[in-house]
Amino acid sequence: MSSIKFEENSVFGQLSILGHQKVVFCSDEDTGLKAIIAIHDTTLGPALGGTRMWPYKSEREALNDVLRLSRTMTYKAAITGLNLGGGKGVIIGDSRINKNEALMRRYGRFIKNLNGSFITAEEVGTSPKDMEYIRMETQYVTGVPESLGGSGDPSPVTAKGVFIGIKACVKELYGNDSLAGKSVAVQGIGQVGENLVHLLREENAKVYVSDINEDRVIQIAKKYGAEAISNNNIFDREFDIYSPCALGATVNSETIQKMKCSIIAGSANNQLADETLHGKMLLEKGILYAPDYLINAGGLINCYSEIAGYSKKRTMQLAENIYEATRIVLKKSKTENIPTIEAANFIAEKRISDIRKIKASY
Repeated sequence: MSSIKFEENSVFGQLSILGHQKVVFCSDEDTGLKAIIAIHDTTLGPALGGTRMWPYKSEREALNDVLRLSRTMTYKAAITGLNLGGGKGVIIGDSRINKNEALMRRYGRFIKNLNGSFITAEEVGTSPKDMEYIRMETQYVTGVPESLGGSGDPSPVTAKGVFIGIKACVKELYGNDSLAGKSVAVQGIGQVGENLVHLLREENAKVYVSDINEDRVIQIAKKYGAEAISNNNIFDREFDIYSPCALGATVNSETIQKMKCSIIAGSANNQLADETLHGKMLLEKGILYAPDYLINAGGLINCYSEIAGYSKKRTMQLAENIYEATRIVLKKSKTENIPTIEAANFIAEKRISDIRKIKASY
């Protein structure tokens, strides 16, 4: 049989390069549902990943996002020692006006048809209530309300993991992990961002907050004693720590040149617009980058705990492990003089490879 060669910029070319196992396109005329589910790797277990609802400019943009996010989930589960694979779902639409029970339940039917190879949870644009709707159609969903026996909103655990990751980076640079007096710019103050601001202020960090929603910025700044700053000039200011907690790709060639911080550590997924290029640029500039998928793994840990039999105490114990995992990545990066994202990828890929070999011997 002759081999088939795909163009790198084609859909099949992308899947081949990134190593995805399956991509499902979901369309339903009655509800207006247009969604994509990407399953990247299931070596370690079923693919678990949140479902994002976003008004993508094009279907290609949505596909690019779900492919990159699902791959990140594989690495996130691997590096944190969870027995899960990586997947992600995206729904094309504005969650403020296009989302309803019928649409979410129809999406749940598509998940059900994957027979447990993909388990979803909330993400940007979706909520525990949406997970409740999906649960009406399939058991393969986590993050449902606590009243239904689920773990509820995972954002406090995600924020805790980011907070711990920040402390690990501060320990690396300053010799102790106290945040008292350190200046932190939190960009994006949704549920995770707000919880992070709360934790930072509890430790007497000087916190600056920014978001596209100016009313939200004013509210959070007043509530926690933080300082509101404009999204447009955040990189003109000097901080010890930049914490991106909104959407990805805010760390790019243009912003890196402007940055006046020592550490980048936040909850946003895919913060580096280009892992190879921008990981190297940060290393050369001397900015310590905490790999996003490592320190924002609290939400995944919360979902994993729900699947395994939810315990808030156990969930927080697993989240505490992010500190040591981050220290290991930083040590490898420093010892080998490689970008932290490269160090983290190596550790994640090695675990997947090792388990794949064990399974092949069965």
